Amino acid sequence: MTTALFLTSDDVTDLASPRAYVDAVREGYQQRGDGAPAQPRSKFFRSDPGGMLTSYAAILPDTGAMGGYMYSAGFGAGDAWFMTPLFDAESGEPLALLDGASMNPFKTGAAGAVGVDALARDDAETLAIIGSGAQARGQLRATTTVREFTDVRVYSPTTDHREAFASEFDDRLEADVRAVDSSTAALRGADVVITATRASEPVFDGNDLEPGAHVTAMGQYATDRRELDTTTLERATYVPDLRERATFDAGAFLAALEAGVVTEDDIHAELGEVVAGNAPGRTSADEITVFDSGGTGIETVAAAYLLYERALEAGVGTEIEFSPASEALTGE
Repeated sequence: MTTALFLTSDDVTDLASPRAYVDAVREGYQQRGDGAPAQPRSKFFRSDPGGMLTSYAAILPDTGAMGGYMYSAGFGAGDAWFMTPLFDAESGEPLALLDGASMNPFKTGAAGAVGVDALARDDAETLAIIGSGAQARGQLRATTTVREFTDVRVYSPTTDHREAFASEFDDRLEADVRAVDSSTAALRGADVVITATRASEPVFDGNDLEPGAHVTAMGQYATDRRELDTTTLERATYVPDLRERATFDAGAFLAALEAGVVTEDDIHAELGEVVAGNAPGRTSADEITVFDSGGTGIETVAAAYLLYERALEAGVGTEIEFSPASEALTGE
């Protein structure tokens, strides 16, 4: 018998700052760049009632942890539920089980910020955000820890949503944060562009990207849905979170492949390879770069272990017991 820590969303909500998430996730991607195992998500669909079951995993040997994400969306409950099992990478023993809901925008935002840090110009000052939901908030909180932005523009189709978003962050950040009435206005002069939407079709015209811009796209990971158009992929140096995912469920890249504007050879590198220094990132001030972030076990395990350590220090969580298979399977 061994014990593990069960952590609710409330337990972990205030345990780590956006910067701490970014540091942990950056270290996770560096390990991936040096060979740590990770695979794209598996997705299972049901039509009646409609729903999706998703899982993915990674091992971070230097962190000393392994695990992943499993979540359901839809079905009869009509909602989403996130679970994160965490294991010791050396002994294999369970360390924790986390309700992954509250950490989701933080760990996903951290992955986006690592992409910005690795690929955007050092002097980037102007940020465009397409989207105004929880994931857009997570991206902005994390990304402002890696660049000193002075001007942030947000666009989403609903006026009230984008104005509320701008008002909230204009009070919280030193940058001037304002709502604009089109993606074109958001992209004008933007050094960094973040898309965090539920859109199934491209959310901006790739011709509107300024030379030297960086794009982080994180809102879609399905073969038939995309936030970026083929023009963006044709103009950009393309970096996915996992090379294998680019041809598995990265809708924007698959659409560009089908259109014949890119080939698989145009996958420049995985993010981890750039972070670890095993592949170059940006090579010129005018280069356009894209980080395609569909979600992996890398940021999940890195963030979960960060929260696990902080929870131990803070004395929060509930101990739960697990029986080793050698005992439970034999009944001894």
